[in-house]
Amino acid sequence: MARFTDRSIVVTGAGSGIGRAAALQFAAEGGRVIVADLTEGADDTAAAIIAAGGIAQAIRIDAGVEEDVVRAVALACDRFGGLDVMFANAGISGGMANIFDTDVALITDVLRVNLIGPFLAIKHAAPRIAERGRGAIVLTASVAGIRSGAGSPAYSASKAGVINLAAVAAQQLSGSNVRVNAICPGLTETGMTKPVFDYARDADKLDRVGRLNPLRRGAQPDELARVALFLASDDASYVNGQAIAVDGGLSSSHPVTRQDYGKTAV
Repeated sequence: MARFTDRSIVVTGAGSGIGRAAALQFAAEGGRVIVADLTEGADDTAAAIIAAGGIAQAIRIDAGVEEDVVRAVALACDRFGGLDVMFANAGISGGMANIFDTDVALITDVLRVNLIGPFLAIKHAAPRIAERGRGAIVLTASVAGIRSGAGSPAYSASKAGVINLAAVAAQQLSGSNVRVNAICPGLTETGMTKPVFDYARDADKLDRVGRLNPLRRGAQPDELARVALFLASDDASYVNGQAIAVDGGLSSSHPVTRQDYGKTAV
């Protein structure tokens, strides 16, 4: 299957985690990918794509800086003749401090990258995608943006904003044939969550990671990337303005005492 043959794609935060997995999958399905990241991971991802016979070019950007986002979109248009897909995936965690211990400078930076970044991606990518007659923008939100309990106040607020931004952008792009959707990952093994998974492995407690969701495990980046590719593809041609939870079922319930399959609840 090659759903993205000759399509021009920008992926931010593509140096690792979900962004890297998505960039590799886009390229494997024929996409021509601008691999954007603040770190040298962008070069590594682009090199992996090229080594596999795909087409990619790396660019170092800060996804929360307007001039950098403009550069990434311009590179896609110059190198590949236009833009078909923007996956605004870049984000930072901002730690786990509560509201009262969160510094204003910290929450400002989290909002700059996690919320202003997707805003800038839409602002500058949508007009170029509309020129092609159709296309898609996918944003990375989080289950932390759906309700409390999955992230810090700064992170959660930023991701709630992303969910709303997807809906607002879809409406404001009415008639353009540019769709905007968001994915809401649950606990996923990425660079951001690496300390959690490493600690669990070292303590022989990996089975406890993700135990609050019905699948009783954390996710791998490829699992999230596949959903992002679905939303970016023509397979999702009538999906627009939505936030899709990809969390093993975590957000399907309010907190309860979990009942193991086949056992009586206590």
